Amino acid sequence: MSDDKPAAATSPISVIRVIAASFIGTTIEWYDFFLYGTAAALVFNRLFFPTLDPLAGTMASFATYAVGFVARPVGGIVFGHFGDRMGRKSMLVTTLLIMGLSTFLIGVLPTYGQVGVAAPVLLVLLRFVQGFGVGGEWGGAVLMVVEHGHQGRRGLNASWVQAGVPAGSLLANSVFNLFSLLPNEAFLSWGWRIPFLLGIGLLGVGLFIRLRIYESPLFAKLRDRKQQAPVPFLKVLRRYPRNVLLAIGARMAENAGFYIFTVFVLTYATVNLDLPRTVTLNCLLIASVLQFIAIPAFGRLSDAYGRRAVYLGGAAAQAAFAFPFFWMVDTACATWIGLAIAIALIAQSAMYAPQAAFFSELFGTDVRYTGASMGYQLASPLAGGLAPLICVALLQWADGRTWGVAVYLIVLSAITIVSVWLAAETHRAHLGDGDEPA
Repeated sequence: MSDDKPAAATSPISVIRVIAASFIGTTIEWYDFFLYGTAAALVFNRLFFPTLDPLAGTMASFATYAVGFVARPVGGIVFGHFGDRMGRKSMLVTTLLIMGLSTFLIGVLPTYGQVGVAAPVLLVLLRFVQGFGVGGEWGGAVLMVVEHGHQGRRGLNASWVQAGVPAGSLLANSVFNLFSLLPNEAFLSWGWRIPFLLGIGLLGVGLFIRLRIYESPLFAKLRDRKQQAPVPFLKVLRRYPRNVLLAIGARMAENAGFYIFTVFVLTYATVNLDLPRTVTLNCLLIASVLQFIAIPAFGRLSDAYGRRAVYLGGAAAQAAFAFPFFWMVDTACATWIGLAIAIALIAQSAMYAPQAAFFSELFGTDVRYTGASMGYQLASPLAGGLAPLICVALLQWADGRTWGVAVYLIVLSAITIVSVWLAAETHRAHLGDGDEPA
């Protein structure tokens, strides 16, 4: 289908198609990204860092995990520039290709035992490429939805893009859990590779769907009038520095909390509580289903009551649950662990659901891809990328006790509460085709 039909792009059927394409593509990209996190927690320390002691190997594995987060702001700025200059749709297709191919190549990587130090070097390189791709994907997927359809449903519609994250997590953990049932020797030899190799099939599905949608009508009008910003990055820094900083602060608790509840807890339960890896993986599967349901619900609430109210409620709930979360996990009981992760992810969802529409509404159409991506992705290395590494260090510093990690969560929640409190309410904003946010 052609990109040049903005009138047709606003029809209800077209809006549904855009939401579906953004959701499915985001699910596939986050499947790729989350596979790495699960493997980093359970496998990579033994296959790529076998000469280190268990703690050092785990920290090295999480350090390679963090590389993907460092790459995300770079991807956000690069793809944001071209997305604001050339269009949202072409960037969506490009980022999906980058993610799918890099994930497949991780699945065929030789291990340290086969090629020595070249193995972790190649792993870090491919992780950087993964982060670069996912850094550019979010802004395009969100804007394709936000810039279509009715303004009174932007929170709900954009939340389906956010729902692609638990869907990707659910898919990644389901596949990884299935292959982790293999005998340990077979799993470490070849079983862990299969989930990465399957990414190439998902890539084909995602490309087929994304190539069949229209360009954003708001951007199409801007492009027809030749009103694109010459250098979107510089215009964002000049016109919207406060909004970028507030978006970064708003992400701190949400982003770090998510990776503590889904990645760090895997290592903690397996290493410190000596639980089988399948126990925590099963808990994550159930919690991801609940999160998938919660995100659209909170997105709809943000349309009715405002982005800030829903966001602030989630941040406050996450802070209040920081200590109880670890008390429940420390019981080493699968039921309590599952309940703890579910409650934590529902609180996190109240922040994550309105985020897509909220951040997009802070910037004008001509720099919206760059601005929203900068606010979203610049927080990634500071919050989610470092969170598992910081938590492992805090755990060691506190002699295996989790109170330091809980305090860390509370501090991040306080930063988010202040940032959201200072931000403007945007849920009734009109997104025109000019260069000003509402």
